Order: sequence, then structure tokens, then C-alpha cells
Amino acid sequence: MEFVEAKKPFDIQEIELNDWKQRPVKNSFFELVFIKEGKGTQCINYNEYTYAKNDFFLLPPLKCHSFTIEKPTKFVFLKFTDSFFKNVGRSTIDRDEWFKEASYILSNYNQLPGDIIKNDMDRQYMENLIGMILQESRNYGDESINLITSLMTSILEILIRNIKKSTYFDLPKANTDDRITRILAYINEHLDKPELLKVENLAKTFLMSPTYVSEYFRKQVHMSLREYILKAKLKLVEIRLLNSDYTLTEIADDLGFTDVSHLSKTFKRYVGTSIREFKKNGEYMLLKRNSCVA
Repeated sequence: MEFVEAKKPFDIQEIELNDWKQRPVKNSFFELVFIKEGKGTQCINYNEYTYAKNDFFLLPPLKCHSFTIEKPTKFVFLKFTDSFFKNVGRSTIDRDEWFKEASYILSNYNQLPGDIIKNDMDRQYMENLIGMILQESRNYGDESINLITSLMTSILEILIRNIKKSTYFDLPKANTDDRITRILAYINEHLDKPELLKVENLAKTFLMSPTYVSEYFRKQVHMSLREYILKAKLKLVEIRLLNSDYTLTEIADDLGFTDVSHLSKTFKRYVGTSIREFKKNGEYMLLKRNSCVA
């Protein structure tokens, strides 16, 4: 087994296994898994997916995941950590934008198993990027920080564009209306732009009448438009509270809450705990709604 630890933005592990051993790892953000060689089955929350060479998976911040190995498998685990966002250091990368993209992945990915990469070109890009990160991290030093940060950012860009091509929302199984998927994707991309989420703009964007938007949304999602937007924002609040140094004022302003008091009251109402207690416990609540059940 080879373990390579990069002390700032990420942890990376390359390991070959004949039998799966539960890893004592708690994801603080999320983890990318690359199958370099091998064959078997991945399981997340009792959902299974066959894996093979060159597959890519995302592991959400839940402990319930495993791999059943049928053929000796070489894994690369690339963990996106919170320290990257909390230690600005010297970098030409826009960390705010980087964080928003990572948060988009974490808050929207449906936590089900499956290969996350949708086309061969992106798969080749990912293989090359991970190879470069492995090579650089073996000799990790100040001269490598900016390069590895850039490589990590490129991986995020590829992940996010592939996730946008996926149906990753929790919708009723009988739902076959593609328009609601596009509406949900639009909402989650623009949570920091309240004016774009108004009924009038959604109606115009998706060629619907303003009086029909709310009715249509509730019928498709089984939740009001207002409640969905609010809960989607609170997922981002959870991520920022645990993985960044954003102040409560900055979080409230960015996500369209009236002030810190409004944010705090709303958070406690929907999450079930105060912001202070939430940070103390250090565990996601809304993002863990799909916790493992037999």
C-alpha cells in the first residue's frame, strides 16, 4: 500500500486490495475514487453498481460505503479537504469560486453509486490529472502548491460539468418530466442570485405562465418552490459553516437572508439545532438525509 499525504488542499491514497477493508476515514468534504485496475461492485446506502477499470466515483460525507472486490483492484482515493478553503496562502486561484463549485457538487450529487464521468475525453483528462497529482505529491513542496491547486481546480471543473449532465435530484420515481430536472438544476446554480429565482423569471426562462410555476413545481417535487429553495440554501449554509471561514454575515448576505438573525432562526427551524451547536457537533444534518437504512 502506498499512502501519499498532501498537507494542505487534499489527501491522496493509492492502494491495491484483494479484499475490501473498511477505511477509518470520515470525509470532511467529499472524495473522488479512481479505479486504476480491477473489477467488482460499489455500494453506497445499499445501492450497488458494478465497477471496472477507469471508472470514477464520488463518495459523499457518509460512512456507509464499501466495495465488493471480484478481481484485485488498485484504487486511488483523492479527498477534497476543508483545509484548502481555510488556509488562503499564496495562490492565483479564485478560492471563492473554487469553493462554490465544490459546494455545488456536494450539495447536489445524489449520493448514489455510479460512474460520474460521462464521456471518454473527460475520462482521459481525469486520468492524466490524477497521474500528475500523484507524481507531484510524492515530492510535495512549496514549488508544487500552485500546480497541484490548479490540477485540483481542473478536476472540479470536469466533475461539475459531468454532474450537470446527470439526473441527480431526489424526484418521485414515476417522474419522467425532463423540464423539472432542468428547473432544479437552474435553481441550484443560482442560489446566490435571488432575483433569478423569482416566479416571474422562472416562468420566462422555462416558457411557463407565472400562475402555473408554483403549482407545477409542487406537483413534480412534492414540495413548495419556496421551501425547496430555502432548504437548498441551508445545505450550502451547512457546507460553509463546516468547511470555510465565511462569517455569518457573509453567508447571510450571499444567500439572500435578511440578516444573521433571520439566518439563525431559519437554520434552527429546518435543521433542528442552533448554528453554534451545529458547528460544535461538526456533522451535516440536511446533507445526511439519505443516511443508510437497511
